[in-house]
Amino acid sequence: MKVPKRLQPLVDDGMIDEVMAQLMSGKEAQVYVVRCGDSLRCAKVFKEARQRSFKQAVQYQEGRKMRNSRRARAMSKKTRYGQKEQEQAWLSAEVDALYRLAAAGVRVPEPYGFVDGVLLMELVADEEGYAAPRLDDVTLTAEQARDYHGQVMADVVRMLCAGLVHGDLSEFNVLVDRHGPVIIDLPQAVDAAGNNNAAMMLQRDVDNMRNYFGRFAPELLTTDYGREIWALYEAGDLHPETTLTGVFEHEAKSVDVADLMAVIDDVREEQAERMAPAWEE
Repeated sequence: MKVPKRLQPLVDDGMIDEVMAQLMSGKEAQVYVVRCGDSLRCAKVFKEARQRSFKQAVQYQEGRKMRNSRRARAMSKKTRYGQKEQEQAWLSAEVDALYRLAAAGVRVPEPYGFVDGVLLMELVADEEGYAAPRLDDVTLTAEQARDYHGQVMADVVRMLCAGLVHGDLSEFNVLVDRHGPVIIDLPQAVDAAGNNNAAMMLQRDVDNMRNYFGRFAPELLTTDYGREIWALYEAGDLHPETTLTGVFEHEAKSVDVADLMAVIDDVREEQAERMAPAWEE
């Protein structure tokens, strides 16, 4: 096929030998199958900011740390240079997340490089060597659903132990190769400790997976892995090999009604005294 304009510099530099086909086009990027030597890989071409439909960048970027103070100041001032630097930081987030998660043992595509808004990475393939299908495109048995759900929850735990929450995890952002689920699409990954929305996003990620796999294994619909995982994380008890139960015990404390009413009465009396007129003797 004709070489897309954004991929031409990588072809000229010898990083890509041939563009084979377009694999997909989404709200954030276009993905191509490319040949690099004897290997087939993916080239993910991120769209420019004005072309993207993803509108919640600020919510996801909270807590991301900038190593370069000059860049950080520029990004905060909304200048042309600052906007360019902010765009670059947003685009490089997926690369950073991929390297970080691969090192943590999470099943993600292996990254090979990032040049001019193009991410070269592993082509996740099925048993026949073709591009692996999305989770949404496969039909599972109840046993497969339980197995894959367990694998994804284990990867969610490893991600959180590495300090990240996917932030947009669903059946559309998981591929299935011969070994099981592979998590993809990470430009919106959030810093678990530095983002005030991290707990909510983790809960949403886990609920999305529960609801999907629950179509094939309905017993999963009664689980509560999200709150269990986050509670363990907050308590400092979450580890990559933590065994999960899917059960979360909500803390229930008995309330002494008489004592509560006494406190209310005291507050009312104090308020009445403040409102009463001051009489001079």
